[in-house]
Amino acid sequence: MTTIISFEEGENNINWLGLTDALAAGHTLPKAEISDSFLYRGKDTLLQRQAWIDGLGIAVKSATIFPGNPSQDVPMIHGAVTLFDDAHGILSALIDFHLVTKWKTAGDSLLAARRLARPDSSKILIVGAGTVGRNLHAAYSAAFPDAEFTVWNRTQANAEKMAAEIDGLNVATDLEQAVGEADIVTSATMSTEPTLRGDWLQPGQHIDLIGAYRPDMREIDDVALTRASLFVDSFDTTLDHIGELKIPLAEGVITREDVLADYYNLDRFTRTSDDEITLFKNGGGAHLDLMTSRYILDQWQAAQS
Repeated sequence: MTTIISFEEGENNINWLGLTDALAAGHTLPKAEISDSFLYRGKDTLLQRQAWIDGLGIAVKSATIFPGNPSQDVPMIHGAVTLFDDAHGILSALIDFHLVTKWKTAGDSLLAARRLARPDSSKILIVGAGTVGRNLHAAYSAAFPDAEFTVWNRTQANAEKMAAEIDGLNVATDLEQAVGEADIVTSATMSTEPTLRGDWLQPGQHIDLIGAYRPDMREIDDVALTRASLFVDSFDTTLDHIGELKIPLAEGVITREDVLADYYNLDRFTRTSDDEITLFKNGGGAHLDLMTSRYILDQWQAAQS
């Protein structure tokens, strides 16, 4: 019988630090084979992301995006992750799409922060008060339990709503001031023009960029890229595909050599001094969905025994 793991069942057995350890371990295995495919019917979309890692298995993450659903009180996005075992290609599990996406996205950023942010970081700014912003608060709280959190959002009412849901969360009204006071800035916005400015950054900060995912999207300006030490989760999913780095690379602001490492060179994810500014671009990828799904299944199975 196929194992089916719901959102609630999956969350009961996993934690953020364990996930980041699993992501680190996954990158010691041979590099993943990944691909994406799309089917369309008018404005409706079927997206499939596939990954195969020798020694870990196969994952196919399928999502349907139906923009007309909300008008009928139906969520826009549905999906599942199909996980196959590595040895024989046998179906191992069906795992809730939203569970994998939540933990993969925030866990991806947290792995970099655990390596690059100063361990004594005590002030964390979340830019963007959406679902990802809430997940980032949960993830970063696990690694920096004594930190003070602040949220900024372009629409202040949304930041205030998020703060009302999370004990101790402060609301910033001046983004420049909030950035200047933070040890860690984690940003998850849908901006196509830079929201964060390099001349706001302070020595010793860690900057975590999540929001941009298209070639025309950016959350931070050129000045920041030239002031910071640059890291990514995957060269393959970021440099040629996401505007955050694709645009400044094309314009000669930075070179590929300026991007110091991705997760397949985790030993290079270190800061050289307390004053160094580190910047990480979270690009995601199906290989991270596979690593996250395998961790979820392993923890679920351990809880059954």
